[in-house]
Amino acid sequence: MRTIAIDDEPIALDIISSLASKVDFISLEASYINAFEAFKYLENNQVDLIFLDIKMPDISGIDFYQRLKNKPLVIFTTAYTEHAVKSYELDAVDYLLKPFSQERFLKACNKVNDMLALRENAFQQKPDFIFLKSGYEQVKVFFTEIQFIESSGNYMIFTLTNRRVVPRLTMQETLLLLPEKDFIRIHRSFVVAKNKVSRIERQQLHVGTHVIPIGSVYAEALTGSFI
Repeated sequence: MRTIAIDDEPIALDIISSLASKVDFISLEASYINAFEAFKYLENNQVDLIFLDIKMPDISGIDFYQRLKNKPLVIFTTAYTEHAVKSYELDAVDYLLKPFSQERFLKACNKVNDMLALRENAFQQKPDFIFLKSGYEQVKVFFTEIQFIESSGNYMIFTLTNRRVVPRLTMQETLLLLPEKDFIRIHRSFVVAKNKVSRIERQQLHVGTHVIPIGSVYAEALTGSFI
C-alpha cells in the first residue's frame, strides 16, 4: 500500500515513519512538512493513503483534502478532537488522536487494507455488477440499474430502476464498490449515478422523480463532474 504523510511537526512525521516501518503492507513513499509540496507530489504520483495532520499553519488538513481532485483514502492524525465529525463527513477511514500507539496505528491501517481488498475483489471478479447481501440473500445488482444510494444508519439503501436493495454497509465501503467514473457523492448521505441525473440546481439535483440535496462540502467538487 503506497502512502505519504503530511504534518508540520518533524517529530510527528518521524513517529509515523517508525510505526509504518513495522507494518509489512505499508510503504511510506514520502513525508512532507509543507502541505503545498505534497500537493505537487500528488499531482504526479498515485498513492493509496494519506496520513494527514489537521492543524497546520498554512492550510488545514481538512481544506487540503477537500482541494484534491483525485482523493486517496485518508487517515487524519491530530492532537485535537473537535474535527472528528468533519473528518468523517469527508469519509476519513480513521481519526488518530495523538499520541497514538502502534496497536492503534495498525488498527487504522488494517481498515484501509480491508477496504482496498474489497475494491480489488469487486472489480476483478464482477466488472459489471456486484452482489449485495440483503437479509439472508445475495442480490445481484448491475451498476446500470442503480439510480442513487442513500445512507441510513448502518445500512445503505440502493434505489434501482424497479426495486430497492438494503445491504448492511458503510458509505466508505459502498464507494469502494462503485466505478468512480460513473458515480459521485453529492452529500454526506447520498451517492448518485451520473447518467441518471436529469437536472442540477444550486442546492439539489433530480434523479427521475427524486429530489436529492447537494451538501455544501461536495458542491465545489460537483462542478464539472458531469462534463
